[in-house]
Amino acid sequence: MPKGYWIANITVIHPHDYAHYQALAPEAFSRFGARFLARGGQRTAMEGRDTPQRSVIIEFPSYEQALDCYHSEEYQRAKIARNGTADVDIVIVEGL
Repeated sequence: MPKGYWIANITVIHPHDYAHYQALAPEAFSRFGARFLARGGQRTAMEGRDTPQRSVIIEFPSYEQALDCYHSEEYQRAKIARNGTADVDIVIVEGL
């Protein structure tokens, strides 16, 4: 079964309020076996648009678990807490 990945690009607008999301989201990630491969750090835009403040890649044991994590009650609570605190793009992709 192929792994699943979240690829997220995040620009935090209100760091103090974004911290509420950061406190809630790990519960969902832990429940669905998430493993962070990249979170922040140095980045260089080679093509296309400028890089966001943060780029995050999260690996899940399967594509289904990646989707289930996003739709979970735990993550949806975190997502609500994040509203208005950051510009976020998330894509969930199936691995090879």
